[in-house]
Amino acid sequence: MDKNRKSWITPFLKQCFVTASVGSNIAGHGSVIGYTAILLPQLNIPGSQFTLDLVSASWIASILGITQLIGSFITPPIMERYGRKVAHFSATVPNLVGWFIITMATNFEVMFTARILQGLSIGMLSPLRSVLIGEYASPKNRGAFLTTVSLSQSFGIFFVHLVGSFLSWQKTALICAFFPFTSLVMTIYSPESPSFLVAKGRHEECRQVFRWLRGDVEDDELEEMINGRIMFEKAKISQNYNRKRNRLHEIMSTIKKKEFHKPIILMLHAHMLVNFAGGTTMSSYSTFIIEAVMGPEVNAHFWMIFLGAQRLVSNTLAVLAINKFKRRTMMVATGSLSIFMQFSLAAYVYLKQQGSLPYDSLWVPALLINLKFFAVATGMLPLPNVIGGEVFPLEYRSIGGTISLGSFSATYFLVLKTFTASVESIGMHGVYMVYGAVITYCMIIIWILLPETKGKTLQQIEDEFRGHPLAPAELEARLSLQSDPVVMYKRKMSERKHSVPII
Repeated sequence: MDKNRKSWITPFLKQCFVTASVGSNIAGHGSVIGYTAILLPQLNIPGSQFTLDLVSASWIASILGITQLIGSFITPPIMERYGRKVAHFSATVPNLVGWFIITMATNFEVMFTARILQGLSIGMLSPLRSVLIGEYASPKNRGAFLTTVSLSQSFGIFFVHLVGSFLSWQKTALICAFFPFTSLVMTIYSPESPSFLVAKGRHEECRQVFRWLRGDVEDDELEEMINGRIMFEKAKISQNYNRKRNRLHEIMSTIKKKEFHKPIILMLHAHMLVNFAGGTTMSSYSTFIIEAVMGPEVNAHFWMIFLGAQRLVSNTLAVLAINKFKRRTMMVATGSLSIFMQFSLAAYVYLKQQGSLPYDSLWVPALLINLKFFAVATGMLPLPNVIGGEVFPLEYRSIGGTISLGSFSATYFLVLKTFTASVESIGMHGVYMVYGAVITYCMIIIWILLPETKGKTLQQIEDEFRGHPLAPAELEARLSLQSDPVVMYKRKMSERKHSVPII
């Protein structure tokens, strides 16, 4: 009997289990992002438990941008010192506590405290989620598992919009707490990462966990990982790896390199594009935007749910399209469509307010919103993540990723904090015009700086940014560095975590 039970609990199912623990957490974060779309309209209903003015409402929606940036710096030292499992616990608890605080909120201050905790949770999981999946999953399954990151978040947004359309904001919060609670329970029954165990010299534990996750067919990778770590430790001792260096000179030299600052500028504009394209505001202010564009007589909750479902489908299509089409082609096509829709919506809303529309019907704004959201979900949202994993040279990927995350969080906060006030001052058509101008500017910069990255090696992409291949002396130094055991080990670990362009 025991033998039969073991036979169907395959390594693939075990990898599905640990990936699902991460996916459940990400879905909970998607619910956090989409929650304000159902919370704020309900608080405006006469007789609600408490009300929020426009400034307070904008803080409830936008505070995630600041706190997720702070949270992203908390997790790395935890997962390096105490392990991935403890780090996952630490990233899950604030979201769970946040949902329970929301169910008991009776004023702005309590609600705001809960949103701070949830933003910290989102930030804490951001640097951890791909590491967890990458280190637990087999190379043949890793690509498929990593694509669940964006799909899980989209599902969370769709779920909270669906449930919040039928239940009160308190009951919705209680149901959404199911996601982090499930993740917490699954994490208890998940093993520690083999990579962390080998890094701490716990080789026998590493072998046991690795074989539990992968079976006995991938022992070559296991032994390579252990031997690589042993070489890494010996090299650190023999080279006096912690020698003093002129840090200021090194930093200034790095900043001047085209292969460093060009990708930084590119990703700053790519993340600005993401947040001004409309996906951010639609997730948090769905019903408000739908009623402003389509009219107060429409069923805003139906269209909110419909757009959430469309986002799920579009994210799935994006995975297929990104693997098939060139990056520049997709970026230009979806970016151009997004710009056209922004100005079309601005014109439609303005003419409708003036009573100057030659023809009006519900299908016109519905089509414009759906096309705009399709462009955002298919290209504007997933492409910067893909491009960010390709344009930074390996030696600058850590700092490049940190700066990219910072720029995303800053523009996320800026857009959500100013949205309602902007609509009050210049109208919805004015906001669409301003956003259209911003993403037009971003697309111009991206068009100038973005090389075609699909099918190219990191070295070829780096050469394009530099404007020329490495000189013989530089190439020789680079090859010498690449043979360094320390560098080889770090590169091998990086490849295990980020083996596919989806990341």
